Amino acid sequence: MKRLHIDFAPPTLARTVHRTGPLAWSLALLAVLLCAGAGAIGWQMLARQRALETQLALVRAHVKTPAATLAAAQPQIGEAQAQAVNAAVLQLNLPWRALQDAVEQATPKTIALIALEPDPRRRSMKITAEAKNSDDMIAYIEQLRGQELFGIAAGAVTLLHHETNELDPNRPIRFQLDAQWRTP
Repeated sequence: MKRLHIDFAPPTLARTVHRTGPLAWSLALLAVLLCAGAGAIGWQMLARQRALETQLALVRAHVKTPAATLAAAQPQIGEAQAQAVNAAVLQLNLPWRALQDAVEQATPKTIALIALEPDPRRRSMKITAEAKNSDDMIAYIEQLRGQELFGIAAGAVTLLHHETNELDPNRPIRFQLDAQWRTP
């Protein structure tokens, strides 16, 4: 027959300790040891974090500010290099389409365009062309002056030089213009 435990006495601490088995005591001891170990590791990590924070504060005190560091880290550009970059930017920002459209609209069939040489710094373009006679050349200059891009102002389109090609049997007049455009 199996032994029965009948106990009508109220539970107390002494009775609970007396009735606790060795397995429960082993688990309780293991739990206490784990808590003590976790507390010790936490205490060490807290001390290490404080030490690292003091080191970081010392390093920050001796290091330059980030803005000064960034300014010092940026490479210095020489004057010649800066001028070359600015010239490239001017060339890239040249209003090619508007210039070509204005010249194309003003150029009649009697004029042969030979070269267009823009100068973005002066906002001007040298146009080299040929005409059959001087009247066509003068009419072309007037048509260019009438273009909105080249402006209505006097001196916006000027004849730089002209010459007659005596070697050609048609004797065309080759001329060069300077046309200054307005900024859109």
